[in-house]
Formats: sequence, structure tokens, C-alpha cells
Amino acid sequence: MPVWLITAINILTIIMMFFGLFGLVIPIFPGNVVMWVTALVYGLVFGFGRTGGIIFGFISLFMIVAVFADNFMMGMKAKQNGAAWLSIILALVSGVLFTFIFPPVGGIIAAPLVLYLVEFQRLKDSAEAANVVKGMLLGWGQAFIIRFGLGVIMLGLWVVWAFLVFKKTG
Repeated sequence: MPVWLITAINILTIIMMFFGLFGLVIPIFPGNVVMWVTALVYGLVFGFGRTGGIIFGFISLFMIVAVFADNFMMGMKAKQNGAAWLSIILALVSGVLFTFIFPPVGGIIAAPLVLYLVEFQRLKDSAEAANVVKGMLLGWGQAFIIRFGLGVIMLGLWVVWAFLVFKKTG
């Protein structure tokens, strides 16, 4: 493969990696998945080899953790602030559902609103219901930090992989 083509693929890959990484700022954007798919395509183009396979394995592991971080952190923080499991499940389901009905912000609005309404109905206390939502939003923020940090690690792993491929082919 000519050096110019390798360089072009690397440039396109880094653009997609950064697109995925900075897309994480949008709560419903699956930036870590975009980064993983980009690494997968990179591996399919250049081959995985032993080192690439190991690096891609770590990228896959970090992507899986990042994908589950949102729901886990939001649910756990809401639970710590007194939410019932049913309320948490209804909020998360409504968040996913309304993301598809009113993209891109439907889920961002629906999840905390549903959590508040269900908890207000259950607790009959506006301040307590608001406290539960505050917990969920805190978990959302913590999940963003985790997802972004894992995205930076995924990007760094790909850079190492790309350097090794370029060194081998260049």
C-alpha cells in the first residue's frame, strides 16, 4: 500500500476518532462506539496482527465500559438519593424512547422529567423528588467524565497502533 494512502487513511481515522471523542459532549451521542467502529475498520484495512488484536481488545473493553457507564452511574446516583428502582427504570426507558421520538434532546428532557414525576407521585414531596433528579444528573456528569476519559485512552491506544502499523509499512 502506498505511503500516501496509508497517510490518508490515518488522517481520516484520526478525524473520526476526534469526532467520536468530542461527540461525547452530547449526552446521547455514542462517541465511544464511533471510536470503536473506527478502530475496527482500521484493523480490517491494515490487519490486526497480534499487537493490533491486543490493542483492539482493550479498545473494545473500554468501549463496553463506557457504554454502560451512563445508565449505571445515573441509576446508582438516583438510587443513592432515594429513588425507587421502578422510577429509575421508567426514567431510563423514557430517555431512550424519547431520544428516538424527538432527537437529539428528547431523551435528555424526558429522563429527568419522568424521574421527577414518578418520584413526586411516590413521595408526595417536591423537594425529595428534585433531590432524586439531582442525584441522577450528578451521575450523568460523572458518567461523562468516565466516558471521555475512556475515549482519550481509546484514542491513545489507536495512536500507538497506528504508529506501529506505519513503522511496519513505511
